[in-house]
Amino acid sequence: MRRREVLATIGATLLGGCSAAGSSNSEDGEFDVGMTAVAFDPAGVTVSVGETVVWRNTSTRAHSVTAYGDALPDGAEYFASGGFKSESAARDGWANGLQGNIDSGEDYTHRFGVPGTYEYFCIPHERSGMVGRVVVKE
Repeated sequence: MRRREVLATIGATLLGGCSAAGSSNSEDGEFDVGMTAVAFDPAGVTVSVGETVVWRNTSTRAHSVTAYGDALPDGAEYFASGGFKSESAARDGWANGLQGNIDSGEDYTHRFGVPGTYEYFCIPHERSGMVGRVVVKE
């Protein structure tokens, strides 16, 4: 069963029928977004405020998850693998030693606390179109 389906089922059981819609990319439910050679899979996910998205590098290439800082919803926390506080810091960190790298089989997670649309990308594969979107609903 998929991660979000399991959580929705548990939530429905505990809350008397209430459930949240969502999707998971992994068969075992351990992650929401996979990373292929030059793409996030799926490219877009929708979650509710307070939920965490899990990205997993399912390829053999080095990847990052890096938010476009100027496209964050008002009041949203910046996110990037490596814990950077800005897009420029994440880009500089990658250029100076691949900081923020998510190795094959490793995960990166981020909890979304503000509704809105979040655009993000993989630094080394941005030019190849490796971009994604998280839509956070109330």
